Amino acid sequence: MSGSEFGRAVRRWRDRVAPEAAGLPAGGQRRAAGLRREELALLAGISADYVTRLEQGRAVNPSAQLVEALARALRLAVDERAFLFRAAGLVPPGPERVPAYLTPSVQRLLDRLTGTPVAVFDAAWTLLLANPLYAALMGDPSGWRGHERNGVWRNFVGAGGRVRQTAEERDAFHTALVADLRQTAGRYPDDPGLRRLIAGLRERSARFAGLWDAGAVGRHDASRKTVDHPQVGPLTLDCDVLTVSGSDLRIMVYTAEPGTGDAERLALLGVVGTQALVD
Repeated sequence: MSGSEFGRAVRRWRDRVAPEAAGLPAGGQRRAAGLRREELALLAGISADYVTRLEQGRAVNPSAQLVEALARALRLAVDERAFLFRAAGLVPPGPERVPAYLTPSVQRLLDRLTGTPVAVFDAAWTLLLANPLYAALMGDPSGWRGHERNGVWRNFVGAGGRVRQTAEERDAFHTALVADLRQTAGRYPDDPGLRRLIAGLRERSARFAGLWDAGAVGRHDASRKTVDHPQVGPLTLDCDVLTVSGSDLRIMVYTAEPGTGDAERLALLGVVGTQALVD
């Protein structure tokens, strides 16, 4: 199919997504009920100019990762997602690839958790979606690209995160991450992106390579974490990781015990968002 066919499909589906359905404010004057290009760009993690060029057929050969991100942002059904891949000249991902598709039912579930920090990761711990409260808690991921979006990479190679850990806790966490990624590699041995991620981690992190070669066993699961937030201070929260049956996605949910100072600070974080507090 042509780039113009891809662009027309993106424009058509953008027009039907109400901003409030995507967790965005619906205020202001709008010529249509759907998403603006800037809003779709924000949700998909790309530039508004690139969305414009895609819709006008001036940008060709989008990557599979970009098409997947657009499919999530546009909330496409399975057949629509497959159409978008084919319109981009790509084969829709098969069962040998790490799943990255969010069904409309999972999207609706996430929509109902607006007062809770929630993020969705694939089985390789690549971030697929983060709601605004998760972004406020852990740092805005909208500018992350490539391996930066992978939690294993960020913990072994990147800047880490805001979760407070003792040396013992960090060692146990690293071991669990490597073990979990090893299990994923066993389920998806033919996924080229996963192979590149593991090769890059082995090359860039001696700690990862050592744990990988040692055959670490275990999995990253629920825990209680203290997050050092630069504006509202430390928050001690329960972190639960839920697996979506049939899709191998992980939904990470942070909650605070009601009536505690942590619950109050989490509510304040919902007001502050990703903006810095000003004296």
